[in-house]
Amino acid sequence: QVQLVESGGGLVQAAGSLRLSCAVSGGPFSSYAMAWFRRAPGKEREFVTVISWNGASSYYSDSVKGRFTISRDNAKNTVYLQMNSLNPEDTAVYYCAARRSWLTAQALRAIETYNYWGQGTQVTVSS
Repeated sequence: QVQLVESGGGLVQAAGSLRLSCAVSGGPFSSYAMAWFRRAPGKEREFVTVISWNGASSYYSDSVKGRFTISRDNAKNTVYLQMNSLNPEDTAVYYCAARRSWLTAQALRAIETYNYWGQGTQVTVSS
């Protein structure tokens, strides 16, 4: 079965950086579109970013564009989220997700689009 395991979360001061990783096993990672979502305290889970199977295409939410960068290493079955210029509003549990095929930008922002999910990693940004 497909498993996604996130790591790299933690506590960081505002304006700092973190890099999250998501290791995938049990499936053809190089064929998956990979995404990051997050759920802030008291809020719904929301889309952060997604990357295509070969890394050629990606989308970002407006709230993280220019600060976060998604990348992947198909040789390591891992997707990354580099987060810079963090602010307290970025505090959330971050989840990685996977699906087999690429869709429209709108569809890729929807939670129900994804077949596989990790357990999440906590990111806390202090002011």
